[in-house]
Amino acid sequence: METKHDNINKPLKRIFINNFVGGIAWGLGATVGAGILLAFFGFLLSQINLIPVIGVFVSDIFKFVVYNNPNLIK
Repeated sequence: METKHDNINKPLKRIFINNFVGGIAWGLGATVGAGILLAFFGFLLSQINLIPVIGVFVSDIFKFVVYNNPNLIK
């Protein structure tokens, strides 16, 4: 088992690569996890229908965008 002071003998390149790969994995995991949680809560809120005002607001924005940019939807 490695201890903290064993890292002193590792090459700097290996330490950099390990930290870089660890950072990429952490960022990817956080992004996927946040996406799953947001999708779940979005689905849950759409099923509960506690906030119908948001649906009307989004619908109004969609109609405004389509009216001002008719080439978006063909």
